[in-house]
Amino acid sequence: MPPPPRKRLGRAALLLAAAAYLAFLLLFELPSLDLFPSSDAAAGAAMPTHRPRRRELEASSSSSAFASPVLRRPATAVSPAPASAAAAAAGALPIFSSLLLLPRPNATATPFDGTAAEAFAAARPHLDHLRTAAAAAAEEASSSSTAPTCPTSISVHADGLPGDGVRTVELPCGLAVGSHVTVVARPRAARPEYDPKIAERKSGQEPLMVSQFMVELVGTKAVDGEAPPRILHFNPRIRGDYSGKPVIEMNSCYRMQWGQSQRCEGYASRPADETVDGQLKCEKWIRDDDKKSEESKMKWWVKRLIGRPKDVHISWPYPFAEGKLFVLTLTAGLEGYHVNVDGRHVTSFPYRTGYTLEDATGLSLNGDIDIESIFASSLPNSHPSFAPERYLEMSEQWRAPPLPTEPVELFIGILSAASHFAERMAVRKSWMMCTRKSTNIVARFFVALNGKKEVNAELKREAEFFQDIVIVPFMDSYDLVVLKTIAIAEYGVRVIPAKYIMKCDDDTFVRIDSVLDQVKKVRSDKSVYVGSMNYFHRPLRSGKWAVTYEEWPEEAYPNYANGPGYVISADIARYIVSEFDNQTLRLFKMEDVNMGMWVEKFNNTRRPVEYRHDVRFYQSGCFDGYFTAHYQSPQHMICLWRKLQSGSSRCCNVR
Repeated sequence: MPPPPRKRLGRAALLLAAAAYLAFLLLFELPSLDLFPSSDAAAGAAMPTHRPRRRELEASSSSSAFASPVLRRPATAVSPAPASAAAAAAGALPIFSSLLLLPRPNATATPFDGTAAEAFAAARPHLDHLRTAAAAAAEEASSSSTAPTCPTSISVHADGLPGDGVRTVELPCGLAVGSHVTVVARPRAARPEYDPKIAERKSGQEPLMVSQFMVELVGTKAVDGEAPPRILHFNPRIRGDYSGKPVIEMNSCYRMQWGQSQRCEGYASRPADETVDGQLKCEKWIRDDDKKSEESKMKWWVKRLIGRPKDVHISWPYPFAEGKLFVLTLTAGLEGYHVNVDGRHVTSFPYRTGYTLEDATGLSLNGDIDIESIFASSLPNSHPSFAPERYLEMSEQWRAPPLPTEPVELFIGILSAASHFAERMAVRKSWMMCTRKSTNIVARFFVALNGKKEVNAELKREAEFFQDIVIVPFMDSYDLVVLKTIAIAEYGVRVIPAKYIMKCDDDTFVRIDSVLDQVKKVRSDKSVYVGSMNYFHRPLRSGKWAVTYEEWPEEAYPNYANGPGYVISADIARYIVSEFDNQTLRLFKMEDVNMGMWVEKFNNTRRPVEYRHDVRFYQSGCFDGYFTAHYQSPQHMICLWRKLQSGSSRCCNVR
């Protein structure tokens, strides 16, 4: 007998309620359950899910603490603190927390490991200072440090200088237009030169006799291992050089990269050529091979006596002679530096773009010269050297947008030094603007610590405002740049997963669209390494860039892309991070060679890599049609951006 209609209705209502409850569970409760927990190591190696990443971003955005994400080694990873705890811990500084702190076994340790360990140990007090006194660091630094005095003149006698080697006079506040530096000195007699880099000689041949000296205006050294910038290099070579005749060479050097030299060899510059404040770049002097010198003088006197227009200029001897006292005056003009010797103009050197007069905080003299006295006058009376507020424009338009919650196509890691406030600001106001207009491209600066607490405090303040800086926990050194590259790879793998990862420097101008077009020429499922490749290069075993056999026992380097700008695919970056976590990643002080070595091993042991070479990833400066332009000053960055906005990829060349 069938149940009454009332009972059937009740059962149907119960079934509907059960179905509704089951649907509720499936839709809302089940996704939040972690049914398949995985280890941290597995999470680092595999492509992460984005729901936890979104929760992490929401937590970080609600925190007032320093916003660069923590990059950790999986073996020692700690779960992120809640937003409330992060906010409570005023001054908590997310950084690479355990990068190379664990010593490797002696069998695999290299000289690099010792250098890195020292840099990490030296950084600990600075990190502790930023953690415990972050809020008051800038005020403390500014209150505890007294502003250096800015004398309007400086006088130094020979007694106050060493007799040999590099002799340096500090110019605390740099120079200004109209400043003068006068050097009274005497060139020494020529000496035999045995250094093969200066004078090569065959077996049994007498050594070359050399007499030369250098007068240089130098700037402040920014990074350990980097020589200070040479804003002006003035080098008279009394016995000549490869030309065999007396010569004066002038140049500038930025980031240990020399510019194009200006040589004065006894011939006057043509007035049609560019002048400096109306002065010739090179004046004429009598040369031994100039047979017309005496005849020209005689013609000049004869024509003057008979009243004919003069068409011959008197030339003078080379301004320096061994054992002869001279008075050299260096003057800062509107357009460049002017050098007078014994009261007459000898040469002028135009200012190079990227340098300002106030950057010249030291006068350096070196070589075959005995100094009697140095006098500097008309110096500026205000101190400009450490003033980040002069460069940092605290405007919302330059702040980095929040990190995307989904993987991006390109992540760009930019190597920078703590004191490079002007360089970072120029990047933000030029090519980095492309990243603020796209959700598919992200760029971050990677910066190590400086030896000055006030610099680190300003760096942290800059990072908190612009949200585009990641600090790595070691003292900055030229030999440890490779650690920043590992940090870039890890960021592009674990923090903001990217299809391609690019590394560049803060003096590199990047045409992002051109770089992406070049990368996209490779099939998306292939591993790729793109840049200006070096093939079959050999290590130098002597000189400034010498590499010992202990550091690099092989006779040749692997194929590698120049460091100022290259791109790797995500699978290569994941491999680098995995090898680093396992402490099996070989480390070498030359960052670009390192990357070539890692890519070669990946190519041999994992899967084939397509190497793409293009000289438009330019290493030595800029040329028209570039993809990346290196050694660009902040002023050059803005100039290149303006040209690019007008549709031109031409360079902003120096004079």
